[in-house]
Amino acid sequence: MTHSSPFQKNEHSVPPEAQAVHNTLFTLDSHIDIPWPDQNDAFENTAARHADLPKMKQGGVSAGCFVAYIGQGARNAEGRARAHEQCLAMLDVINQMQGTHNGVTARVCSTTDEISAAYAAGAIAVIPAVENGYTMGEDPEALIRFRAKGARYVTLTHNGHNDLADSAVHRPSLGDKPENHGGLSALGREAIRVMNRTGLVVDVSHASKKTMMQAARASLVPVVATHSCVRTLCDHPRNLDDEQLDLLKETGGVIQITAMPAFLKPKEGEARHSAGVSDFVDHIDYVVKRLGPEYVGISSDFDGGGAIDGWSNAAQSATLTAELLRRGYDHSELAAFWGGNFLRVLKNAEEVASQV
Repeated sequence: MTHSSPFQKNEHSVPPEAQAVHNTLFTLDSHIDIPWPDQNDAFENTAARHADLPKMKQGGVSAGCFVAYIGQGARNAEGRARAHEQCLAMLDVINQMQGTHNGVTARVCSTTDEISAAYAAGAIAVIPAVENGYTMGEDPEALIRFRAKGARYVTLTHNGHNDLADSAVHRPSLGDKPENHGGLSALGREAIRVMNRTGLVVDVSHASKKTMMQAARASLVPVVATHSCVRTLCDHPRNLDDEQLDLLKETGGVIQITAMPAFLKPKEGEARHSAGVSDFVDHIDYVVKRLGPEYVGISSDFDGGGAIDGWSNAAQSATLTAELLRRGYDHSELAAFWGGNFLRVLKNAEEVASQV
């Protein structure tokens, strides 16, 4: 990391030099929710979505992980079955986000080679993923069906404990104790074994600290926090503390800093909770200084609550590159943050799956 740069700070405009650099980068957003029920509008530039394919093209975003997100529900047969069926339906919708429409070309990609080929062809890479292990019910083999539909990671929990693991945020309304399992359950450990076998990456965002630490040690593949921030800078239970960050480095994992104001900056008084691009890059700075540039990346959580001043939709993505350049990061570091580190883990998952 260097310490001087010609770019001046401005969260809401992008200097031509920064835009030129941004245009040379492969850029990947590791967590984008899809609105549900689906409106079949992914190829439309609509105000209803923070991240659609036209906005991604406008913002120079090369790839995005589009997530079949299921909120935590009742841990009974009916709830599990409903979550599983909805997850499969959402993955089917994500798999339809390909072809050329309204001047935008997209390809659904389930391997790193396919992602690279899409980028080389000028197409946006759509990468399916699943948020909440609740969607597999009590059947780890369900994860194989998710992978068959192209999914590349599964977030172990959401808000509320499930059958696999404890969440960072428990929900007494669903019968949660502060801890139900003390981290991973036996089913959760079996799920991680199946994920390693199939090429699914373990996502530890939303997981409790014990769950995250146990998962990082149990997985044969480095884990990723696909949409989390640094707890030292913002004391929120969804964020990772220094001990968790150090374990990520020890095991080769990555934290993808996310554009959720409540995770980036403590709320001040009664004002609206807000944060900006500078606050976002503060979290990247912290991880780089503690761990190095190989262990941090970028996510938005667009359409799942993510949006900050200066990066409120995918069309504004170059503002992050401009701020990173202003802080003195070089091209290789930008490439690592914008997707290189995340792709390393995806590739490792493929290699482990081929060997196990």
